[in-house]
Amino acid sequence: MKRKTKMMWTAAALSVSLLAGCSGNDSVATSTSKKESANTASTQGTTQTSQVIEPHKGLNQPPVPIKIERTGPHDVNVEMTAQITDIEIDKGKIYKAWTFNGQAPGPLVVVNEGDTIHFTLKNMDPAIPHSMDFHAVHAAPSKDFANVQPNETGTFSYPANNPGVFMYHCGTSPVLAHIANGMHGTIIVKPKNGYPTDKSIDREFVLIQNEWYKYNDMNDFANGVPSHVVFSTKALKEGDRNTNGDTFTLKEHPLVAKVGDRIRIYVNNVGPNQVSSFHVVGTVFDDVYLDGNPANHLKGLQTVMLPASGGAVVEFTVTRPGNYPIVTHQFNDAQKGAVAILKVTETGEDDGKATMGH
Repeated sequence: MKRKTKMMWTAAALSVSLLAGCSGNDSVATSTSKKESANTASTQGTTQTSQVIEPHKGLNQPPVPIKIERTGPHDVNVEMTAQITDIEIDKGKIYKAWTFNGQAPGPLVVVNEGDTIHFTLKNMDPAIPHSMDFHAVHAAPSKDFANVQPNETGTFSYPANNPGVFMYHCGTSPVLAHIANGMHGTIIVKPKNGYPTDKSIDREFVLIQNEWYKYNDMNDFANGVPSHVVFSTKALKEGDRNTNGDTFTLKEHPLVAKVGDRIRIYVNNVGPNQVSSFHVVGTVFDDVYLDGNPANHLKGLQTVMLPASGGAVVEFTVTRPGNYPIVTHQFNDAQKGAVAILKVTETGEDDGKATMGH
């Protein structure tokens, strides 16, 4: 493991005020007066600014593309950014998210079983330290998942020896605040011998479930219920879509398949708090690999329960044209937005017709 992190500290008073944004108080952010809140009312949708810490106000950093480069048979360089970017989580509702690469959930990372990940995190957040916790690796968290200070860069190396579908997230204290504010995503470690069903798969998708709460509100993160529970899809290969976790995109612009296709979905519930009861209406899961590990093979499931951080690979065949809702069967959460649509047509192309709700 190698780590290079420059430690350049500002004046003590400034540090105290900024790091208060990660305290365990009812609000994760520093409080503002009523006058200040009124003066800084957002002009973007319904963004709440009363709990945005001062250095984040008006900050909307353009998404920086992830960099993934294979440098050897078993070595992969991954470079990501921690940044503050506005995310539309519902029509007209903007969340000033703490993100990886300006996406929430963050971009998909794909490596092979047995790879060593050489990871670089550039912290573009001007106020708060951030870090990376990959569930897919063996590491010493105190060293390998260490904080990277504002405007600094950290590098770390660790092996990914277990295949599967894993969560990643910021591990900086309080972890709940960083995850709930948007710093979460999925890493897939492809099994070296593949899955026994590989040859039968026609289409593959990645779906991630996450929750949104009151903006930057630690009390609501810890004790409340989410206002929105949502799905996103991430690019598994070049040309695939990357969407943020919102209530509408995967209804208005559904995933598409052809009648008779055998579908594989890599699914991950990044929480931070809710269980997902993952279900596709109108079909049965022929094969399921819990946590995406080929050794954890189940057949004929109607629903797959995913704890917070839990992943799976699910496979099924679509036999008739129509709209197949993808939901969590915790229907209180589906009502809050956790519905995506898989549109199945005779040609495998979107016919432009309206999709059904659920």
